[in-house]
Amino acid sequence: MRSSLLATALTAFTAEAFSPALDRSVVAGTTLFSTGNGGSIDVSDLGLTIEDLDAPLPNEMFAITSSGRESTSRIPSVNDDGCIWEEGPDTMDVTLSIPGLRGQPPAALSLDITKNTATITAFGMVVWSCILRGNCDPTSVTFSATDGYDMTPLIEISAKKLEKNARWGGFIAQVGEDSIL
Repeated sequence: MRSSLLATALTAFTAEAFSPALDRSVVAGTTLFSTGNGGSIDVSDLGLTIEDLDAPLPNEMFAITSSGRESTSRIPSVNDDGCIWEEGPDTMDVTLSIPGLRGQPPAALSLDITKNTATITAFGMVVWSCILRGNCDPTSVTFSATDGYDMTPLIEISAKKLEKNARWGGFIAQVGEDSIL
């Protein structure tokens, strides 16, 4: 009882301190606010016009980014979370940390990509591949390999989607049969 009285008193004090121009009424411990001029609020200092309010919203406001993790292993019971992806309306950014590449120098790794497959090679030998969940533009792909945690290279891939606003919901549809890792 004592704490609820304190909360009500603090609410009333805070309302009084930060909004002195509003009329207040207290009903059962709840502070309600009303304007003193028939329900309208003067917003002329914002500099908005009706045309501003009627203007269409830019597409960037509706650009939803999703992200997640996937396993890079072909074995269903192994979830290594080696693929971290972030998907935008027209791009897919991926960081791969494949445990089987531990000890491989990042400079020896390369990426071969088609519109729906990705293949990692080490010293020219295919070591990992996957089928993508969607189609990308192979000419737009950027790739880098750097030293990662515990001597496992970090492979960063960025690709533009062929179908704008198409959601992949992940990066890897299936790990390839030719993966030796």
